[in-house]
Amino acid sequence: MDSTMEDKLLGPGKECVTDLKGRVWIESKKLWKVASPAIITRITSYGILIVTQSFIGQIGETELAAYALIQIILVCFVNGILLGMASALETLCGQAFGARHYHMMGIYLQRSWVVLLATSIILLPFFIFSSSILRLLGQEEELSAKAGIIGLWFIPIMYNFVFSMTMQMYLQAQQKNVIIGWLSCASFVGHLILSWLFVYKLNWGIPGAMVAMIISTWSVVIGEFVFVFGGWCPETWTGFSLNAFTDIWPVVKLSISSGVMLCLELWYNAVLVLLAGYMKNATIAISAFSICLNITAWEFMISLGFLTAACVRVANELGRGDAKTAIFAIKVNLCTSLSLGVLFSVLFLVFGHVLSYAFTSSTEVAKAVSSLSILIALSVLLNSVQPVLSGVAIGSGRQSLVAYVNLGCYYIVGIPVGVLLGYVAKLDVKGIWMGMISGVLLQTLMLLWITWRTDWDAQVEEASQRLKKWFLTPSEESNDNTNHA
Repeated sequence: MDSTMEDKLLGPGKECVTDLKGRVWIESKKLWKVASPAIITRITSYGILIVTQSFIGQIGETELAAYALIQIILVCFVNGILLGMASALETLCGQAFGARHYHMMGIYLQRSWVVLLATSIILLPFFIFSSSILRLLGQEEELSAKAGIIGLWFIPIMYNFVFSMTMQMYLQAQQKNVIIGWLSCASFVGHLILSWLFVYKLNWGIPGAMVAMIISTWSVVIGEFVFVFGGWCPETWTGFSLNAFTDIWPVVKLSISSGVMLCLELWYNAVLVLLAGYMKNATIAISAFSICLNITAWEFMISLGFLTAACVRVANELGRGDAKTAIFAIKVNLCTSLSLGVLFSVLFLVFGHVLSYAFTSSTEVAKAVSSLSILIALSVLLNSVQPVLSGVAIGSGRQSLVAYVNLGCYYIVGIPVGVLLGYVAKLDVKGIWMGMISGVLLQTLMLLWITWRTDWDAQVEEASQRLKKWFLTPSEESNDNTNHA
């Protein structure tokens, strides 16, 4: 790929615009070029999970609570590991694209598949024995039995995660993720139709809802394969290569540090839901808490779009060796995301009391959700800042540092505070949510301080060394691909 092609994808590297307004406008265009498709993809992909929960919630309260246990505890556990380990690919592909090591991006993608597929095999027993696991964790017998059935249906979804997450990271690093947005939108519409058909018309119950989700999620992956293998990524995909099995250990180490970082973050909510399950009225507590998490999580998908943009922009600029542009990209991203966070916080304060009825017909559950509207709004505000800072860390390859921050803020501060307020102070679900907020607030402040104190010139040098260490010349890759494309 020549410099003209890079300019089309990345935008001009050294703009002549010197006034602040012009620089903000140029950076905003770059930001939204990555963030917009990512937001659409995140919202629709997560929307499939929400729609499934909504249909299951209409079947019964026990089914709703069982699905919540699997989605927020087990799926969150497994997805945290896979997504975290896949985030290493974001670092490598983003920096490789900025450094114009285009041919290496396909190699990094294949290495990530090898690592994640091996990991998914190790994680498979968690779904097979999900019912027994939940019983050991002290959950009610009826809930555990229902959840065990739902857990088996999530096995195809786990393998979907492996390919959907890595393909998205590979495409967004080269700003070709618009195709994923279109595929995700089509999949979401298809899921609504299939769920209505299988659950309401054919009355298949839980199996119908889960089959609809499997079909919808895998349709996106198949579309991504067609796009990449069909020749729409000629510079970065040159065919399958045996080089995917070389230098695996360094990829594993970066993947593990990435996995720990995001696992600690995603498991945080799962632990809090588990704590809600030990309350007197466990079904109501879990249902209310899971609905609140799903409401904020759906909005959080927008913030994750900005996380993606922060990761891509920082990684691209570090790969190109431009520390000043990386810093400016962080500032523009933070200001934009925070502005939207304020807007959504106000909206949740105004309409929070009616949102719960989209997930349940139970008045008792709806009242429990309504009592948390102020805390939901505060969570939304914090979530507009924290993901951007996490994206900056991923883009610069500092996942291990953030893992320590997450461990301290979430598990040493957030969860103990939630236990004290929820059980000792008798604030129940509200107390647990307050504990969650305290952990997120402390984490946000810590990441702000770390980002502010970072020597970005040193980060440029680290990115350069990392890319040189794993670099293969195009001729080496081409020779290897001759018999394996």
